[in-house]
Amino acid sequence: MKVLLVDDEPLQLLRLEKTVKECVPPDSEILAFSNPLEGMEKGRDSDLAFLDIEMPGVNGIQLAKKLKETNPKINIVFVTAYDRYALEAYRIHASGYVTKPVNKDKVSAELANLRHPVELTGDKLIQVKCFGTFEVFHNGTPLKFQYSKSKELFAYLIDREGAAANINELNAVLWEEDHKSYLRNLIADVKYTLKEAGASDVFIKRHNECFVDITKIDCDAYRYKENDPDAIRAYRGEYMIQYPWAMFSDE
Repeated sequence: MKVLLVDDEPLQLLRLEKTVKECVPPDSEILAFSNPLEGMEKGRDSDLAFLDIEMPGVNGIQLAKKLKETNPKINIVFVTAYDRYALEAYRIHASGYVTKPVNKDKVSAELANLRHPVELTGDKLIQVKCFGTFEVFHNGTPLKFQYSKSKELFAYLIDREGAAANINELNAVLWEEDHKSYLRNLIADVKYTLKEAGASDVFIKRHNECFVDITKIDCDAYRYKENDPDAIRAYRGEYMIQYPWAMFSDE
């Protein structure tokens, strides 16, 4: 996925870039510009564009029209502190509209409802982002687990890099108390969520243990350890920051 960001205010652009990176698949290419003309020139072939509206010279509405002239399938999401532009955004068939301040929930909601869904290449249906906050994607769209602990269970297995974890270990990591009956619900939730995404073979449950097939996952942490340049640039010293047990070794 190629994502264009344009905002003439440097601090707002930096915040937008950081938030979008947390939400898009780890192999996404993100282009950020404070100059709308430069953004129009270098980002015209993007799959998705987050555009500020009130900018000097060329505003976001004008920029969107120019981008759509050469790339009709580009998804335009306007980012603004005001809601008075909603009607005009609708007229040019924008994909979405986000009010400032931008946050992860707002961006994720737009990614899940793109006007023109982005088809990702490759045979790995599941993309995993470990750097920063942990997130799981299916063809660019965040997966929605029924329980937050299901997502943490899957994160732990990703951290194990294909090694099996038994039920007692999983129980201790997730709660430090005996919740084995609830753990069965989490395992069922992970299996169902991946099955719905057409990726049931990613998660394996055998007897008293679970593991993931890492050959079927695109993961930034795995690619980092393979010296992938994009993954190395993406790592900023933060790894699954929402989970206290997570610790990344970059050696």
